[in-house]
Amino acid sequence: MALIVRKLWHWLTTPSARRSAGALLLAGGIGGIVFWGGFNTFLEYSNTYEFCTSCHEMSWVDEEYRTSHHFKNPSGVRAVCSDCHVPKEWTAKMKRKIQASFNELPGKILGTINTKEKFEAKRLELAENVWATMKNNDSHECRNCHSESSWQLDKQQQRARASHEDAVKTGETCIDCHKGIAHKKPKTEEEKQQEDAADFTL
Repeated sequence: MALIVRKLWHWLTTPSARRSAGALLLAGGIGGIVFWGGFNTFLEYSNTYEFCTSCHEMSWVDEEYRTSHHFKNPSGVRAVCSDCHVPKEWTAKMKRKIQASFNELPGKILGTINTKEKFEAKRLELAENVWATMKNNDSHECRNCHSESSWQLDKQQQRARASHEDAVKTGETCIDCHKGIAHKKPKTEEEKQQEDAADFTL
């Protein structure tokens, strides 16, 4: 075994008598470009609507998304899954992809939410994770499309205008008010308790 390792190391570290250093650098450069092109192509494919909804587990949230304004609206501008759930900046995007590999892929393999009943049981937990992320990054993905500097507050309905003006003053972020925009908003434990208490008093 030691002999094989020594021979391999010798082969890797000894310049070739038949090929020039330039040829080796050229081959390495072309190989690097091909690898990077393939990697980046798959990375971008993994951000497409078709890829995201190809999982059985996403069929329920996809049904909800298709009834939302992010899917169909008068302006014809569509926000797909990655627009809300994956940052555009390369470093942040890679961090999110690695996070998905370690957090979400095992759930897919283990069948954590592979039935509608299992999904509904975890819906609040999953939603709260997304809300917390959006709160922590000041709804960064929302702001890729919705910019405060581009608002025409005078053309918004009075209630929306007042809420947006207050949000700017108090430093609230989009997700503070806009939960349940693309998917059904789950009831929090507090809301469930309030409903139970109301039912009990009736």
